[in-house]
Amino acid sequence: MRAVVQRVTQAQVDVDGETVGKIGPGLLVLLAVSDTDTQAQADYLADKLVHLRIFNDEQGRMNRSCLDIRGQVLVVSQFTLLGDCRKGRRPSFVRAAPPDRAKSLYEYFIAQLRAKEITVASGRFQTRMAVSLVNEGPVTLIVDSKP
Repeated sequence: MRAVVQRVTQAQVDVDGETVGKIGPGLLVLLAVSDTDTQAQADYLADKLVHLRIFNDEQGRMNRSCLDIRGQVLVVSQFTLLGDCRKGRRPSFVRAAPPDRAKSLYEYFIAQLRAKEITVASGRFQTRMAVSLVNEGPVTLIVDSKP
């Protein structure tokens, strides 16, 4: 799994003009599921993200986690994060999981976040979405579930 994680003051995702997910301060997670990903990797990634110390403490240092600040998480599926652009001019998406498998792990990942008592919103899998956010910092990280 690959995640692009952004520290946000707010974020939302719309489908056909309807807001389907919206959060206040916390994390926007753009998530891609590869063809070799497992539930164990989803567990690892969910745990990593809620404990990632990227929120400021009283001294202005990134020393607090999403759990510490009682932040929220918006998860949006984005298979294009696995696009391989090394050859030619069109990205290859052969590493992306087939839609049924990807959806299952995407939903499992969201359930793992919710089990950690985090407020979680999400986009709609396999739809065209419009994502808007206010990236605070800006802070943006790429986190993989594999070394």
